[in-house]
Amino acid sequence: MSEFVAYKGHKFTIEWYHDKKGKSQPLNYFNNLKDSQKRKLLQLFKLIGDFGQIRNKEKFNFEGDRIYAFKPQPDRFLCFFFEGEKNNRYECF
Repeated sequence: MSEFVAYKGHKFTIEWYHDKKGKSQPLNYFNNLKDSQKRKLLQLFKLIGDFGQIRNKEKFNFEGDRIYAFKPQPDRFLCFFFEGEKNNRYECF
């Protein structure tokens, strides 16, 4: 399962969504981005993972119905927040 952990911080762990067969469309999409685009998203993962929040709503926002979005322009990665099971984590899809 560790191959789906995008970042493990002090406050949260960010994981890529994957199906029962171990396929992850968002991870495949991420892997095909330019390095500069990857860095933008990874910086956001680090912020929320280590500090537990991103105050800039243009970079991270509650979208409603338990859905959040990391928004490293021009991309957008939707995610859910989970508590308990493994630890506090966001799962991006």
